Amino acid sequence: MSSLDLVLLSDDNERLINFCGQYDEHLRHLEKRLGVQIANRGNHFQIDGDETVIAGCRAVMESLFAATEKDFITPELVHLALQEASIEVSLQPEIPVVEPVVIKTKHGLIKGRGANQIGYLQKIVSHDVNFGIGPAGTGKTYLAVACAVHALQTEQVRKIILVRPAVEAGEKLGFLPGDMAQKVDPYLRPLYDALHEMLGLERVEKLLEKGVIEVAPLAYMRGRTLNNAFIILDEAQNTTVEQIKMFLTRLGFGSTAVITGDITQIDLPSEKMSGLHHVLKVLSEVEGISFTHFSARDVVRHPLVQRIVEAYDAFEKKPK
Repeated sequence: MSSLDLVLLSDDNERLINFCGQYDEHLRHLEKRLGVQIANRGNHFQIDGDETVIAGCRAVMESLFAATEKDFITPELVHLALQEASIEVSLQPEIPVVEPVVIKTKHGLIKGRGANQIGYLQKIVSHDVNFGIGPAGTGKTYLAVACAVHALQTEQVRKIILVRPAVEAGEKLGFLPGDMAQKVDPYLRPLYDALHEMLGLERVEKLLEKGVIEVAPLAYMRGRTLNNAFIILDEAQNTTVEQIKMFLTRLGFGSTAVITGDITQIDLPSEKMSGLHHVLKVLSEVEGISFTHFSARDVVRHPLVQRIVEAYDAFEKKPK
């Protein structure tokens, strides 16, 4: 571990704010990509990290600061500067989160029950793309909503986007009355219930009106790029291979995605392969993506639910 002191030649506050980004998001981006730590006071910066990376980090920072004279710095510009510098990224192994994650909401603290839920929360706060796969009642959707609320309240993201494939209506929702939120309400009720519990009904309604919380069927994600958002795709077992690929490629800078589903409850036509089932084969080894597999042991509903899930599992494993 080495250390380097860097003094940027102007102490203009507006340029420094532009350079560092809102809540130092540009510095955090550099830290994450290069495996370094950056501390600053005014225009004095200290970079700690691998000796082979620090010099490159310094060059990128000086280049970006020079750009603040004429340009507004965005996460995209930081990303491009790193690409152009050709610095090897992620040189240091990821440091696992060892303490249980506790989510603070309006109505109290939320934390994982059991090792699987605790690990799921740890992965969500440390990965950009997360999959929670398992039967109903395991908390995969509820905990994802809790993380989204926490990220919004701590200003880590600017909005929450709730997405669900509207399989029963064939994703053709135009004949339904009301606005977009009302059209997909029946499919997003579990997400709404969790939001109401954590934020209160009135607060959720206000955030929906302002567009801070957005609801949309999966089909409406095509063509969008989602920056600084916490996106939850629920019931992902009912996506097609093409749909889930489209969704995953919407992810922008500063965003976190959580995809939840139960591959034992697929409602797609028999000739269609589940996108969630397919993604397990395609992305299982991709760095930066986490997978949490829940089982009947993780069910936190009525004890009968656990026995029902186990009975179905046992029946499906019997030779036909």
